[in-house]
Amino acid sequence: MLYFKLSGCLDYRLKFAAEVCFFMPITEMLSRNARMYPDETALIECEPSENRRREITWLEFETLSNKLANVLLARGVEKGDRVVLLMMNCLEWLPVYFGILKTGALAVPLNFRYNAEEIRKCIEVVRARVLVYGQEFQEKIDAIRNEIGYVESFIFIGEACSGRADNFFDLTAQAPAGDPGVPVCDCEEAALYFTSGTTGTPKPIILTHANLVSACITENRHHLQTHEDVFLCIPPLYHTGAKMHWFGSLIVGSRAVILRGVKPKWILKTVSEEKATIVWLLVPWAQDILEAIESGEVDLRDYHLEQWRLMHIGAQPVPASLIRRWKKYFRDQLYDTNYGLSESTGPGCVHLGVENIHKVGAIGKPGFNWEAEIVDEEGRPVPDGEVGELIVRGPGVMKGYYKNPEATGSVIKNGWLYTGDMARRDEDGFIYLVDRKKDIIVSGGENIFPVEIEDFLRAHEDVKDVAVIGMPDKRLGEVVVAVVEPKPGRELTESMIFEFCQVLPRCKRPRRVFFDRVPRNPTGKIEKPLLRKKYFGKAEAFYTEEPF
Repeated sequence: MLYFKLSGCLDYRLKFAAEVCFFMPITEMLSRNARMYPDETALIECEPSENRRREITWLEFETLSNKLANVLLARGVEKGDRVVLLMMNCLEWLPVYFGILKTGALAVPLNFRYNAEEIRKCIEVVRARVLVYGQEFQEKIDAIRNEIGYVESFIFIGEACSGRADNFFDLTAQAPAGDPGVPVCDCEEAALYFTSGTTGTPKPIILTHANLVSACITENRHHLQTHEDVFLCIPPLYHTGAKMHWFGSLIVGSRAVILRGVKPKWILKTVSEEKATIVWLLVPWAQDILEAIESGEVDLRDYHLEQWRLMHIGAQPVPASLIRRWKKYFRDQLYDTNYGLSESTGPGCVHLGVENIHKVGAIGKPGFNWEAEIVDEEGRPVPDGEVGELIVRGPGVMKGYYKNPEATGSVIKNGWLYTGDMARRDEDGFIYLVDRKKDIIVSGGENIFPVEIEDFLRAHEDVKDVAVIGMPDKRLGEVVVAVVEPKPGRELTESMIFEFCQVLPRCKRPRRVFFDRVPRNPTGKIEKPLLRKKYFGKAEAFYTEEPF
């Protein structure tokens, strides 16, 4: 039996804690909210570009989830089956997710940036029986439909369907509204999240109901959400980050606003009109808001923002200068950041804390119910100040990689999750990221894997070798840069490389191209620290600033 402290307060000067024991799947939290707050608003969708606003109550949320669960069960979905969810953020996203969980099947959210081939590969890896998708993806799904014959049911969410899928709204309108009654315990598998793109074999991770519940507890303990809070959700819900931050609101039955759009005026308008109290941003969005204020594009006096008590940032390193600028305009607002990864059920395994704003630049200390250590290649703790690999242990550590025990064993050792991030700890116990062991580029909160772009560029007939690295960028954190070594006697230009890369997603296209020899060590590995030092003056993948 696991016991957790669940804290909440309306004023950060007053804290209280209650002992709460959880022996439940996360779906029970939704059912409990529907019983306790049936007529209160649970979710709001705002789409400023269309001047559209929709909302549902907790009872409507629960009912829609039950209806979808009953539809899936009637179609033969059983415990352990996989149901893929491919949708843009919308009011139906979370009810669909919980409806899948209520059947005992595993929800498999996919990145909405995937192309048709990437979608096909992910569906093939998990052997999904059902695909639930939004109208934005109809063309991509039609393109691969004949290649995913093991998908037995296609459920379409939208107004106009190609006729080759069943309409979600028609199905749920006729379905029973009662709880499907499938017994699910907290130890059972709940969801699969893909950790990377689909070059090679994709690696979905297994999260259990206990993992998801632990994220609710950790997030609530860190940010002390109460029933009166309003959470503004902007990042994509397919990612563990956005959803697991919302979990802190789920556990206390407070409302959430799903914003479709990231323009500064839209964010501030929604905070103002919906009385949002907590907003999670990415660095580029915070940067855009500040630039809009400083350019005069927006006037803060036009908005009601006094209730906005907390702004927190995740998914990439946070420049101290950014937070200094932010506090200039939002003096009374609390600031926080969290570190996490999909394998740790999202953010929170390391946590800065609102009281530690003087340590901006650090990712923080071990989060609530978590342990963290920095170790050498033999797994031995290194002294403070020395660089090693960050490892974490806690209730959010994934069950493992789906049907991949070898990969699981390489990152989970004696209960510790090896993150692949290099870090150091200062004399006060705060952890700082130093480099990425796997050279991942984080651009605007998106993880970009250089090997995908390198393999793509090597297909160019004039390219001999290529290395992709991240270049520090004030707004996005990092952007993609390619170091290209042409074949002897061939001529290449930057514009030719740019043109060749037009088929890649925008975030994966190189912003700069350097033509140079690609250095490799005796084992054949690219020496990327040498390239970073040559072009940007630092061997580290991250750049740092002076303390806050």
